[in-house]
Amino acid sequence: MLATRNTIRSLARLPKSCIQRTSKLSATPATVTSRSLYSDAYTNTATPLCPSAGSSTSQRIPSSRLNGSFRIARRDFSATTAVSHGHLDPPKPGEELYVTFIDKDGDEHKIAVSKGDNLLTIAQAHDIEMEGACEGSCACSTCHIIVESEDAFDKIPEATDDENDMLDLAFGLTETSRLGCQIDMTPELNGLRVRLPSNTRNLQAKDFSA
Repeated sequence: MLATRNTIRSLARLPKSCIQRTSKLSATPATVTSRSLYSDAYTNTATPLCPSAGSSTSQRIPSSRLNGSFRIARRDFSATTAVSHGHLDPPKPGEELYVTFIDKDGDEHKIAVSKGDNLLTIAQAHDIEMEGACEGSCACSTCHIIVESEDAFDKIPEATDDENDMLDLAFGLTETSRLGCQIDMTPELNGLRVRLPSNTRNLQAKDFSA
């Protein structure tokens, strides 16, 4: 009975954090296994029941996958292959369509293209000064072009509301103005002639967002 009371008194003097909730006290220090978010190695930490009773010990056990060495896990950066800006495949023989760009200096550039090629992409592939700040997403007016012929203008599909909104921001707007990024070449547009305005205004849709 006396031994039991002495045991109770001894336990009462210990900090609460040192008393286990199990019915038996283990003679072996509790072991906690944890895995760092930044390492592939597992760490086993052996800590006495009462830290004040002795110093804690920590042993790092390397994972078998690491061949006995430790390292910080690295996550490789990956990205989808970037699309070459302005890259075009040459048209197949006999399937050529022609478009002529008239640059700001009045020089003409006649180019053979394929059906479906976009005017903005064509211009950039041939180093013609057409900016396309929004990368063809119809969110700016920097690919503004002026169609030389009204007949050719009428053959181009009608502009969308988004394109018209961007054209309102264009420098030197005319009755036959369009955005180059919104025009794809078709057989009906073969021989199309477009002129670049003397200047551009780099206002984008995001500049007006709340």
